[in-house]
Amino acid sequence: MTESAAAPSARAADALGPPSPYRADLLAGQRILLTGGGTGLGRGVAEQLAAHGAHVQIWGRRESVLADAAEQITRGIAGRPHPGVVTFRSVDVRDAEAVEAAVQRIWEEHGPLTGAINNAAGNFISPTEKLSPRGFAAITDTVMKGSYHVTHAVGRRWIEQGLPGTVLSTLVSWVHTGSAFVVPSAMAKSAVLAMTRSLAVEWARHGIRLNAVSPGAIPTEYTSVVLGSGRRVRGDMTDLDAVPAGRAGTVAELANLVIFLLSDACEYLTGQNIVMDGAQMLAGPSTFSPLTALSEADWAEIAAQGKAAAAASRRQREG
Repeated sequence: MTESAAAPSARAADALGPPSPYRADLLAGQRILLTGGGTGLGRGVAEQLAAHGAHVQIWGRRESVLADAAEQITRGIAGRPHPGVVTFRSVDVRDAEAVEAAVQRIWEEHGPLTGAINNAAGNFISPTEKLSPRGFAAITDTVMKGSYHVTHAVGRRWIEQGLPGTVLSTLVSWVHTGSAFVVPSAMAKSAVLAMTRSLAVEWARHGIRLNAVSPGAIPTEYTSVVLGSGRRVRGDMTDLDAVPAGRAGTVAELANLVIFLLSDACEYLTGQNIVMDGAQMLAGPSTFSPLTALSEADWAEIAAQGKAAAAASRRQREG
């Protein structure tokens, strides 16, 4: 485990997207842990949290990726009226002892957290009969066990010290419907929703809230390759054609929802999963069921793309 803080840059970047509907200091004084914060949705949300004054610690397994994310986020918020702070630490959330030690370091070096976001995850589409035990565990251990380890380590300290806190978990609409071709993810995310609902009741008397957000299709560099957002699934139809809103979501929209849930504007809200998918789940299907129309050749191409993405990620981690 290693930790560093990004040094502010004199250059301000226009990387924060459209103007925020919230005041710039809305999260000032908050200390928020975000797992899986080096890439994709996690990185985008971390950027917005910091831009609204929070001290955000991002976790992941690749230190170089975390360092780059922290530097870019800090550069993007430089010169703003209430910039937050970004620190990072290399932590494998599947390792309970590593999580416990890293959370203790946060308490000692920065003070108690006010919020934690379980965002670390992994996923890929595959016919379930072709999944290996290793592939299954790679997803379920990160999502289910990792979310529990973080929630337990943080929540236990809040209870012992009589502090309130908020836990958010990034889920998917499949927790309500199940989904073909992503069975490990559907199973693991459903378990996290069960944890959210269970602990919302158990810990409400301590002032601890647990909620979840389930974003629909929000393309990132990783998901576009591995999950194929915008992929043709039947004839000229793509998976985004099933979204009644007629478009994919954006990171900024997800961040706006997360900021609201972390703020003190909704302290009576707990135990809920908010699906933000342009009404796709209600219209159906919100899952990968259209992929039943794919041929063996199509699946071979998808597998090759996934392996190439994994290899590129591995080279970046080792480089």
